[in-house]
Amino acid sequence: MARRNHARRSNSYSGNSHSNFADEGIQKSSRHKSSRKQPRIDDNIVDLKSRSKQVETAYSPPRSAQPLRAKNQAQQDYITAINQHALTFGIGPAGTGKSYCAGALAAEALESGRIERIILTRPAVESGESLGFLPGDLDEKFSVYIDAFRDILNERLGAGTVDYCLRHGRIVAAPLAYMRGKTFNSKTFVILDEAQNTSVAQMKMFLTRIGEDCKVVINGDVNQSDIRGPNGLADAVARLSDLPNVYVHEFARDDIVRSGLVRDIIDRYEVDAE
Repeated sequence: MARRNHARRSNSYSGNSHSNFADEGIQKSSRHKSSRKQPRIDDNIVDLKSRSKQVETAYSPPRSAQPLRAKNQAQQDYITAINQHALTFGIGPAGTGKSYCAGALAAEALESGRIERIILTRPAVESGESLGFLPGDLDEKFSVYIDAFRDILNERLGAGTVDYCLRHGRIVAAPLAYMRGKTFNSKTFVILDEAQNTSVAQMKMFLTRIGEDCKVVINGDVNQSDIRGPNGLADAVARLSDLPNVYVHEFARDDIVRSGLVRDIIDRYEVDAE
């Protein structure tokens, strides 16, 4: 009898051990599955139509829910000038917010329905070096010149809205050379950036595109021209500054808001050179 009871206890213990091992195996398997990284869903990640397979996504800044606010009095005067005049020149050093304020105002006007289209343009001039042949169609070639405005519009409107507007012609980005023959109609907000790289003839061509009830902003730094010969921006400011409905706003080095380091760098390059 003692041997049978001992055998039964052995069998019972053996069965429980198998069951325990099985349970432990299931738990390990479930822990292993749960530890696998799940695909992360993030609204700030947008797909890129890139020729390179190495980069398929990029970070897009979250949309700003706050209205545009000036960071200093110079920006406030610039914003007021854009709102009150048909043609506004914003001239001054880098980092003063010329492009950001213009792009943000254009985005707000498009979103509110005050305008129907934004046109972004600039001369396709490299800064001190030639990029050579760029692959892709015209939009892909020119995108490298207009990326700064793409970031501004993404922040103010959202990347999805910007993509939609680009596809349907509500936002148009094109080189300055393709402006010839066009007319900027009413309810259009036009921004010419890096205007210091225009020739006098190019600036005249651009300015004569302006139609009725159209808002135009021209930005640039006359001290950083990458072209030879007369500067179209400086020439236009000298010719048009006293016209009605035209405003010339000049930023100073003290108005730089990008960073204190940028202000110090510009001081070393420009003030020390004077």
